Amino acid sequence: MTRQIVLDTETTGLNAKLGDRVIEIGCLELLNRRPTGNHFHHYLNPERASEEGAVKVHGISDEFLLDKPRFRDIAAEFIEYIRGAELIIHNAPFDVEFLEQELALAKLPPLAQHCAGVKDTLKLAKELHPGKKNSLDALCERYGVNNAHRTLHGALLDAELLAEVYLAMTRGQESLVMELEPAPAAAQAAAGTSAERPRLLVLAASADETAAHLELLQGIQSESKGKCVWLAQEAKV
Repeated sequence: MTRQIVLDTETTGLNAKLGDRVIEIGCLELLNRRPTGNHFHHYLNPERASEEGAVKVHGISDEFLLDKPRFRDIAAEFIEYIRGAELIIHNAPFDVEFLEQELALAKLPPLAQHCAGVKDTLKLAKELHPGKKNSLDALCERYGVNNAHRTLHGALLDAELLAEVYLAMTRGQESLVMELEPAPAAAQAAAGTSAERPRLLVLAASADETAAHLELLQGIQSESKGKCVWLAQEAKV
């Protein structure tokens, strides 16, 4: 099974090299592109004050973090959670630099020794939508993901929104192969004794399914600037 971890962090500031630290980690698990409900979430005591600009972004006060665990206290749990999975991160270099620093301070091996790799959704979004805004908020609007409840940044909330955005951005990569349930043994035996091939069962799409399909095609038509091959083929037919 393909296991992916959608991950986000909040920090005391923007520069790990100047000593800024991680104050929140939020993750959720995808198995075969389906959320499992298995979350990892911790607030962390960074052992330093947050910059004023950072607090305006995430709203997490220094006082709130005083009684929270240090990264080193939850490091083993974090490593076990991400072990062997691909990490999905928006603007991955930023979060990865901070996580690498936290692991180094805890005297633990680098991220690459714990996970199967990192996928940067910001890079992916820029490839899909060159020249457009590709912030998480912009992508939520573009893909119809409801982020009305996002007044401040939060690691777990942002990870949940990113998971929806990532699945929407990559839905064309899903396999088109459908797994059909095997026929009951009695039906198989009956078919084997007949000289004629069994009649195929055709299930027509419902009105709601047809409308949803058309809405999806129109979205592809808009994003591709009129180059949706399915609509073009239907027009020929």
